[in-house]
Amino acid sequence: MRYAEMGGTGIKVSRICVGGMSFGVPSEDFHRWTLDREATKDIIGLCFENGVNFIDTANGYSHGTSEEFIGCALRELEIPCEDVVLASKVYYNEGKLSRKAILREIDMTLERLGTDYLDLYQVHRFDYGTPVEETMEALNELVESGKVRAIGASAMYGYQFHNMQITAERNGWARFSTMQNHYNLLYREDERELIPICRQYGVSLIPYSPLAGGHLAHTGWTSGSMRSSTDGVLADKYDRAKDNDLRIIDRVHELSLRYGVSMSQISLAWHFAKGVTAPIVGGTKKSHMEEAIASVDLRLSDDDVRYLEEPYVPHEIVGALRTMLRPTGSRGRRHLPLNG
Repeated sequence: MRYAEMGGTGIKVSRICVGGMSFGVPSEDFHRWTLDREATKDIIGLCFENGVNFIDTANGYSHGTSEEFIGCALRELEIPCEDVVLASKVYYNEGKLSRKAILREIDMTLERLGTDYLDLYQVHRFDYGTPVEETMEALNELVESGKVRAIGASAMYGYQFHNMQITAERNGWARFSTMQNHYNLLYREDERELIPICRQYGVSLIPYSPLAGGHLAHTGWTSGSMRSSTDGVLADKYDRAKDNDLRIIDRVHELSLRYGVSMSQISLAWHFAKGVTAPIVGGTKKSHMEEAIASVDLRLSDDDVRYLEEPYVPHEIVGALRTMLRPTGSRGRRHLPLNG
């Protein structure tokens, strides 16, 4: 395994991060394809044995049971907390990013994970209803108290991330060290503004959906998996650009044959070529994680990268929330977590 420093924090993370959205109790209103406690432990054990020390989850994944399963796995595997880098997120909860919500949710996250502190605490989305100053001051309070070592952000517009960083900078508060954005060969819109802003601030990229929900791991569009057939949010993210994006998938397949590796290895190697610190891989099988781990040693040439990227066309923004609420069925209207 290879390692890198996370956003100037001094925290060393593996170049592959385990995605916790694959863990937890399945449910009709979140995901039906998540792994149970034993399977979660098997995945984390395999990754840890191969040098992967970075695990990302969120308070809302499987209604908190993702955090519980991860904490249980670490205890049963007897992996000390100081040997792993644990990351979680806050937003999809009552009060979103208000001070009251942040202080409440961090304690609940720590309890579910079974730890006294979190290495990385991330705002899951931008909160239009809470002043930026209130959010950043509350996050700084967590850092000063020792409950959190570093803070990060997730999918949002570039101007929002910039404003939050500037607010922290002006007040002498902790700034974001990481950006968990939506980024892969089928979705590169953040190259316009958000990623350059991250580079400006020395922020590490730890993107979610590096394999586009599995589309970049196999030929064709669907795989026949439980997720492929039941994940409506996944379809909403990618199906609109299907015809064009199949051209990119074909090129990933062609390059995988040329190198004698899997398509997922090619897709993840592209991230490393683009300067990503650690793509977040949500594998539901040991083979998925084994391929991800092997990808860190694969190097693509500049010509390879250009060949993979050439068919790309601009996409609609997916990930950053607009102010408009979106329907979620009989439970009313709220922002949808977009698989990351």
